[in-house]
Amino acid sequence: MKFATRLNSFVSGGDVSAALRRVAATDAIDYVDLNYPEHFENLDPAAMKALLDELGLTLNGTATRFRKQFVAGEFSNPDETIRRAAIDLAKEAIDASATCGSDLLTVWLGFDGYDFTFQKDYAKDLQRIVEAFQELADYRPDFRISIEYKPYEERVHSMINSFGQTLDIIKRIDRPNLGATLDFAHMLMAGDQPGFGASLLLEDGKLFGIHLNDGNNAHDDGLMIGSIHPFETMEMIYFLLRYEWDGVIYFDTFPIREDAQDEAETNRATVELFFEKVKAVGVDRITDVIRSQDGIAAQQLRNELLGIGASKYAAELTR
Repeated sequence: MKFATRLNSFVSGGDVSAALRRVAATDAIDYVDLNYPEHFENLDPAAMKALLDELGLTLNGTATRFRKQFVAGEFSNPDETIRRAAIDLAKEAIDASATCGSDLLTVWLGFDGYDFTFQKDYAKDLQRIVEAFQELADYRPDFRISIEYKPYEERVHSMINSFGQTLDIIKRIDRPNLGATLDFAHMLMAGDQPGFGASLLLEDGKLFGIHLNDGNNAHDDGLMIGSIHPFETMEMIYFLLRYEWDGVIYFDTFPIREDAQDEAETNRATVELFFEKVKAVGVDRITDVIRSQDGIAAQQLRNELLGIGASKYAAELTR
């Protein structure tokens, strides 16, 4: 398994280099995701690559971070100059990521949305978003562009607000190097079933990223993995195993009162245990239960998942 963790959980006083050193010292975390331009303000891409190599870290990918300039929208901003700046920023992020050895850019459009009725020309603005993504995908066809959806926050309503909307826009964009990143808590916020979304993207070869975390459904809580929805997490893991997905699992959690390194290692222990549980029950057997559509059999399966490796789970989390 390949794991990355959220760098901003380790950043103190804006020192990206020190945060990367702490990540590198975290057990079994060998990959990192970086925000652009946020994490490149004091390190250009070449210097960042040298530091990652020194620390033995591999860049999984970069993620765009659009700030105050784009509060009225990124790819659907009514000011074409600002819209063009957003597209150019994403292209810069692609180049920075490639310099650092990655082929993945994750795009979350936090400001492309609306707060009031009569504020958005829905069809026209969605088409402007589609055209922007097509331009990015065509900029470097060997580079993967991944859409991360979220139903709300920063705006009251996001333009790409659900798994269904994400599937629709992927089809509209129609580029082989464009797919999606699924954030577990974002899916809960949208009322989506994480395993459902993962299975459809895996079927089409469009699952480019997984952000694991947990939450209480209404907000992007960034809680530790499996702390609220262990069965939904294990169901998603089952589909990753069934389709032999080989990507990096990114811990997108927000430790505030917890030590970031301890929290990341706890997430790692939890995910490893969940993989062990699913493997112990067996992908084929779980598939048979799913195909039976039998609620009693599904409950027995959940009980079995709870019962396997309980002592090892406790030992891992207290290690």
